[in-house]
Amino acid sequence: MMNQSPIETALSRAMIRWSLTKSTPIADTPGSALFKVEQNGRNFAVLKILKPAAAEAERRGAELMNWYGGNGAATIFDIHGDTIFMEWLDGGTLGDAVRAGHDDQATIAICSLTASLHGPRPGAPENLLPLRAHFQSLFDTDIRAWPYTARDLFARASGITLKLFDRPSAQIPLHGDLHHDNILSADRGWLAIDPKGLLGDPLYDLANIFRNPVGMPDLVKDPRRIQALLDAFADRLGYDRKRMLGWAAAHSALSACWNLAAGKSIAVDLAALPLLLSAHDQA
Repeated sequence: MMNQSPIETALSRAMIRWSLTKSTPIADTPGSALFKVEQNGRNFAVLKILKPAAAEAERRGAELMNWYGGNGAATIFDIHGDTIFMEWLDGGTLGDAVRAGHDDQATIAICSLTASLHGPRPGAPENLLPLRAHFQSLFDTDIRAWPYTARDLFARASGITLKLFDRPSAQIPLHGDLHHDNILSADRGWLAIDPKGLLGDPLYDLANIFRNPVGMPDLVKDPRRIQALLDAFADRLGYDRKRMLGWAAAHSALSACWNLAAGKSIAVDLAALPLLLSAHDQA
């Protein structure tokens, strides 16, 4: 193993540890390398090998996935150091369903999935990231980093965010990155992957839905769709409309701050944020 990279070494050891017979690379992200693996050509699974730069955050998400116990999320079979051995999901994403014209059905699936993820379980993970810490990038961003014409959006969203944190709420484990393309189809239903592992207001887990899925800008900036999401989440989950809109606006601003720092486009949030703020003011 002297000439192997750290990822190759971890993969070799995992193949031996879990008696795996074949591996196929499927993704290489800044946080991890993923491999589809086989056991004697019959059973399929995923190996997720964490990279040092993101290991702490990725491990936090894996521990939350393990705590879900396969209820609403992909099953974690084992975690050894920075290697995660988990269920293989071979279905499409909920984003694919929306892009095929099934947004209403996708929203119903999100309600059921969220209820599963937020259901009571004993012994929550101890190292979850507090939601306020997750928002530190928003609080640290200089308003001058935003386009001049959008600075009022940043200011309004920041004010709403501070008010949300000032008002007491339930504090539960949160997926933290729940959106259509992090929800995959399986024989046992729609299952979430790639959680952030946060702790905070349960309504935040729906915030990212309002600006997704990717590739549907006309849908995201449709006021009727915002109201349809609110109606479904309020009716099926009992969540407060104004608070949901507050978190949706807060997350949109946070996402824009991340993208500005990374030199990426914030077009989606510049389209969605005015609608979310307007709906919040009217709720």
